[in-house]
Parts: sequence; structure tokens; C-alpha cells
Amino acid sequence: MGSYILRRMFSTVAVMAMVGIFVFLLLRLAPGDPAAIIAGDTATPQMIAGIRAQLGLSDPLPVQFVRWALSILGGDFGISIFTGRPVLELVTQRLAPTISLAMLTLVLSVTAGVSFGILAAWRAGGLADRVLTAFSALGFSVPVFVVGYFLIYWLAINAHWLPVQGYVPIDQDVGSWIWHLILPTLALSLAYIALIARITRASMLEVLSEDYMRTAAAKGASSYAMLFHHALKNAGVPILTVIGLCFAYLISGVVITETVFNIPGVGRLVVDAIDNRDYPIIQGVLILASGTYVLVNLIVDLAYTLIDPRIRY
Repeated sequence: MGSYILRRMFSTVAVMAMVGIFVFLLLRLAPGDPAAIIAGDTATPQMIAGIRAQLGLSDPLPVQFVRWALSILGGDFGISIFTGRPVLELVTQRLAPTISLAMLTLVLSVTAGVSFGILAAWRAGGLADRVLTAFSALGFSVPVFVVGYFLIYWLAINAHWLPVQGYVPIDQDVGSWIWHLILPTLALSLAYIALIARITRASMLEVLSEDYMRTAAAKGASSYAMLFHHALKNAGVPILTVIGLCFAYLISGVVITETVFNIPGVGRLVVDAIDNRDYPIIQGVLILASGTYVLVNLIVDLAYTLIDPRIRY
């Protein structure tokens, strides 16, 4: 078990190193010059050159990368080009709405997706299975922003049941916090519920067809015991895998959802930074998001060993 954990830790470090190189080069080699944007339309070449030197953009790429990587390792994600404030401070101020939306979406997606998948597998070929198949096709096909605008139109504008946009911090009013997050959570959860439900159904069907499941049924095991004590545990590895993938998709989905519902989270911060070519903010958020995703995948990989001990060897 110890050697397995060490192997996964080393691979995690290697992945983060590659992510850092990719993020740095992606932004530095992209079209556009932040110095020219800062200087404005009336700037002279001398002014632009001075701003580039001040920001360190005139140095060779290897020098820029080493300086940037060392600062990241030291916990310094740089200073925003346009606001002049530390990137980590800006991100921290926007974390609460993003974490709230992401966690509610993840809880709803896993709970509903696994439940629907188990029900569809248990009633394979029946009405519940056919409804799930149709729902999954819809969830995979419709983009998040389309679902978001549809929910806004029908549930907020027409029915007046829920607020259209905005966010209320949880420390101000718990009820309003939940009330404002219902629509974005539903919009963001649809695709993930469909994906988790389909994988859960397929995994459960495979396990339910095994000989030991028929033996358990012949011995008089209850439906609850067969589904949750036997089938679900043995079908857990693919389900955990798809939950980890959903977390990756969730990072990008939050950006779109926050824009549609005007939620002042990290996603909106990234969109504004892209418009302004604010390199430090974009790089800082990408590194933090990538690190979170890699950490979640590491946790999922380690969780495999609790479900299937054969993976340890």
C-alpha cells in the first residue's frame, strides 16, 4: 500500500509540472500583448516597451518561467496587472460563491445520479430504465448555458418562483443563499446526473449478472442487501472514476454558469482577466484549478484501494 501511494504521489508531482509548463506557454505564446492593452490606444512604442520591462515580459521565456515557478512554489501567485492586488487575495475573495455552487452541484449530481442508476439497473427494461435513457440523452445533448437560460425563463421570469441572478453570502442569510443557488445548481447538475446515472446503471447491470449475485438471491438475500451490500460496492470503481471526471468538467462548467447567473465567483474573475489579458490572474486560477483536480484524482485513486484491494499490487 505504501509503495502504491508513493507511485501516485510521484505521478501527481510530474503531472503538475507539465501543467505548469503548459499554462505558462499557452498564455505567453497566445496573440495579444498585455502591455499594449495597459498602455491604451494612444501609447507609443517606447511606452509599451517600458511597461513590458516593468512587468518582466521582455526577459527570455526560460527566465520568466523560472521566476514564475519559484514564486508559485513560495505561495506567491503574482500581482494583478490591472488591479495591482495579489492574485491569491482576489481569488480568495471570489472562492465562496464558486465553492458553494460546485459543492451543491456535486452533492446533487452524485446523490441523484447514483440513485437513478441503481433504480434503472434494478428495473432494467422497465419504465424507469427507459425514462433514464431519455433523460441521459437530453442531459448529454443540451449545453449548460441553454439549460440555464431555459430555467431562468420558465422558473424565474414566467413563474416568479426563484430569483433570476445574483448571490447572497451564507453568513448573511442561509435561506437566501440556498434560494439563489437553486437555479444555477440545477442547470449545472443536469449533465453530471445523466453521466453518473448511465455509468452506474451499466456497472450495476454487469455486477447483477454475476453468478455470486444469483447465489445471493437463491439464498434469500433481500433486494436492499443485494443492491447496496453486494452490487454497489463491486460496481464502485467505474462510478468513482466518472465522479472524478465530473469534477474536471465541473471546473469549466462553473465558469459558464457563473456568467449566465451573474454570480461573482472565480469563473467571472477568469472571464474578466481574459478580456484584459491579465496574465497573473489567469495563470494563478489555472494552476489552482489544475492542482485541485489532480488532488481529487489522487484521492479517487487511493479510494480505489478501499473498494478493490487488488489495485494495490
